[in-house]
Amino acid sequence: MIIASDKIKELRDKTDVSIMVCKKALEKADGDIEKAMLVLREEGVKIAEKKSERALKAGVVESYIHSTKQVGVMVEVRCETDFVARNEEFQKFAHNIAMHIAAANPEDAEELARQDYIKKPEITIEEYVKDNIQKFGENIEISQFARYKV
Repeated sequence: MIIASDKIKELRDKTDVSIMVCKKALEKADGDIEKAMLVLREEGVKIAEKKSERALKAGVVESYIHSTKQVGVMVEVRCETDFVARNEEFQKFAHNIAMHIAAANPEDAEELARQDYIKKPEITIEEYVKDNIQKFGENIEISQFARYKV
């Protein structure tokens, strides 16, 4: 099946996954964008499982201070290489995790993983991490965080 480039672009814009992966997902889904997103999600889980044993030698410490200056968060997000750690999109991902922690106040990493992601409530934080593992092609882990409130 030949997939129109505008559909590939639309899926890429929605998911930030590479063009070739988007094309393959659309082929599996017979050109249906919503089904292709489900295919990508399933593939992302498989990729995350494969990469879960890889060593996390790099990462970032990201912070978020709420505009009221009453809540602040520091989070360590680990990845495999400094190449990914320096990537602007990875840093944005870490910042989004910090914002989520500020808003949702999870007790620990396990609870955090189960929470619905505040910016996209149809997925959990665990799924958001797996989506980013697929996007960056590296193992990623939210290793520790601290939330402060006045």
